[in-house]
Amino acid sequence: MNIIKKNVHWASALFAIASTLVILMYQIFIVKGAPHIPLVFGIFITVILGKLHGYTWAEMQTGLVKNVTTSIPVLGIFLVVGMTIGTWILCGTVPLLTTLGLTILSPSFFLPATCIICAVVSVFTGTSWGTVGTMGLALLGIGESMGIPLYITAGAIVSGAWFGDKMSPLSDTTNFAAAIVGVNLYDHIRNMLPSTIPAMTIAIVIYTFLGFEYSGQINDGDQIEILELVLSEHFNLNVFLLLPPIVIGITVWKKMAPLPSLFLGVITANLVAIFIQDASFGDVTTTMMTGYNANTGNSQVDILLSKGGIMSMMWVISLIMIAMAFGGVLEKIGCLDSLIHEVMRRVKGRFTLVLTTLAAVLGLNLASNAFIAYTITGRMFTPAFRGRGLSATNVSRIIEDGATMSAPLIPWNSGAVFVSGTLGVPTILYAPFAFANWITPIFDLIWGYTGLFMPKVSDAELKRWEIYDEPILIEGHIMPTSQVDLEKICIKGK
Repeated sequence: MNIIKKNVHWASALFAIASTLVILMYQIFIVKGAPHIPLVFGIFITVILGKLHGYTWAEMQTGLVKNVTTSIPVLGIFLVVGMTIGTWILCGTVPLLTTLGLTILSPSFFLPATCIICAVVSVFTGTSWGTVGTMGLALLGIGESMGIPLYITAGAIVSGAWFGDKMSPLSDTTNFAAAIVGVNLYDHIRNMLPSTIPAMTIAIVIYTFLGFEYSGQINDGDQIEILELVLSEHFNLNVFLLLPPIVIGITVWKKMAPLPSLFLGVITANLVAIFIQDASFGDVTTTMMTGYNANTGNSQVDILLSKGGIMSMMWVISLIMIAMAFGGVLEKIGCLDSLIHEVMRRVKGRFTLVLTTLAAVLGLNLASNAFIAYTITGRMFTPAFRGRGLSATNVSRIIEDGATMSAPLIPWNSGAVFVSGTLGVPTILYAPFAFANWITPIFDLIWGYTGLFMPKVSDAELKRWEIYDEPILIEGHIMPTSQVDLEKICIKGK
């Protein structure tokens, strides 16, 4: 007997997502485990729901596979990012940038310098956690020697580290957010500037004024001297080590595709490692696979430098594949369609849409973690932005500003747990001083209200919608691009 397909009611769709989030919260906060398996259970729950509504496994598998397939390009980027981090350390680029950053420290401008240094290191390494666990620890001790409260220094560290994590093409969150809504990585990064740069500027100004109160001389600069000495002893530091980031900068300027662009940076780093640092071909290939393994005798430096490689990316790659599979099944059986239809009945304008999207991503980040917030919010709200003729980069910016930047401010979020555990400062104390993190989403609301910096759909993006037959919300219903009059969409966007 064939079961007739029927639309999944929004309450049933909400149950599938909510029950998955409950399992996720238990796994993350009680078991202290990874989010992968709860998402697998979420797929199972959603498949059962689909079966009850007349969908066959073959149909749901098609939706699952299609969604995972769209993430393949970004998975390739993650692999190259892992190679980039390892080879940039091996060739000496990261040690050089770290040394250069330390030299700009000044007692009167310690707090803004701390924010800027952490931002630079995080941009070039693509990791906020690595920045906090290395540069952050060193800067925290220096700030304490100047009489600056630990929670203020910790706030400056977090502001800088998460700025870099959000804006770096090497960051897993940056690549994930762009992939989940289906936009070009560099378009996504460029569109984050209108919210990120003003927030960081305000944060640096505030840190500058706060720093004047603690402008006494540094009593003990041994931590900086030791770090610089160890780095200079183990690496041949010279101007040629800037070649990899210069190559990346040129490829970005030329608007080269991310994957070949990043790989050119890897090739450049390998050549620099061989000819400047006397690395062997075996050292290069091992580092590309398993990352750089530092053995300097200084635990702080070893933590800073021991990272990267393809294998370091497998955790997040597997999470992306499972999350995309979950989203694919939800999409195939109409869960997202039902939920969006219910939500959109209450959304009347552009500002309300931006506010609702931001509230959703913050709520999901409070309940689970950033990757879940990216996945569900991105897949739910992107069709609504498309239907209004707005670029999907608006969605990717909002979910980054909401989820990435709030992660270290939520005491039970993994980002905040890492920061408080590493720096020894409770989240509730440093969070008010992580100015860039909580100011950034405010600009999304401002641009949503005024319409400024809300880019319309581009011709290139329209072509991508056609290639992948992306879903678009039209008059309360989600339809594939092939069934939509794109000319009307473009008129809406003007």
